[in-house]
Amino acid sequence: MSAEESYLTFLGTGTSVGIPVIGCICDVCKSPDPHNNRTRASLFIHTPETKVLIDSGPDLREQALRENITEIDAVLYTHSHLDHVVGFDELRAFCWKKKEPLPLYASESCLNVLINMFGWAFHADNTHSGYIKPDPRPISTQFTIGDLAIHPLHVLHGSVETHGYRIDTQGGFSIAYLPDVKTIPEESMELLGNLDLLIIDSLRNSPHSTHLCVPETLAIVDTLAPKRTLLTHICHELDHATLASSLTKNVSPAYDGLKISLRV
Repeated sequence: MSAEESYLTFLGTGTSVGIPVIGCICDVCKSPDPHNNRTRASLFIHTPETKVLIDSGPDLREQALRENITEIDAVLYTHSHLDHVVGFDELRAFCWKKKEPLPLYASESCLNVLINMFGWAFHADNTHSGYIKPDPRPISTQFTIGDLAIHPLHVLHGSVETHGYRIDTQGGFSIAYLPDVKTIPEESMELLGNLDLLIIDSLRNSPHSTHLCVPETLAIVDTLAPKRTLLTHICHELDHATLASSLTKNVSPAYDGLKISLRV
């Protein structure tokens, strides 16, 4: 896709351990199908005006090189679990060409984790040209980044404060990104109507204490009725082709490197 187009790219679609899982010899981890190679969940949104990264996981360097991402305008964080934040140091490559600090949008609790983990970057003495220059911006209500209108969506995912995001482009395309979720509160469900694309957690077939399983995800899809749904945060219990063949027409598993046009 060209620089003049609006699109999103799935940088990663896997769980906290990625796939293949270290030491695992299951059929999915040993699969020759590249769709079963899943790095940690992350998303990149590109419009002619704006480039936004969602989460900076441990595979960020690999993902950015693979997709030829050379600049970003901001980072959105869903929550502070390690598989979503520990690629923070890789953000320095995106700061070298910027005069202004890099905006980081997240809950106050997530920002506090980043500050505690990477205190050197947030310190007033951080003046070295090679360091990340973060601009922490706590989220609460709707905000804009360039030509994107962004609604933070509170969701339940274990004990850590977690958000998904509804993102609407100026061209009228609506996306919701909910990669880590077990329960969506009613106030967040109310912001998820009339979606062009729902991207949602679907860990495995059997229930999990902090993630949606496939039947739970499909029940939410039935309620929200988005035009299209893509499943992410998929573990090694689910083979891509087998999962894809079991789903209805407008629902499919995402995979690393998948690009979706944001044209209405």
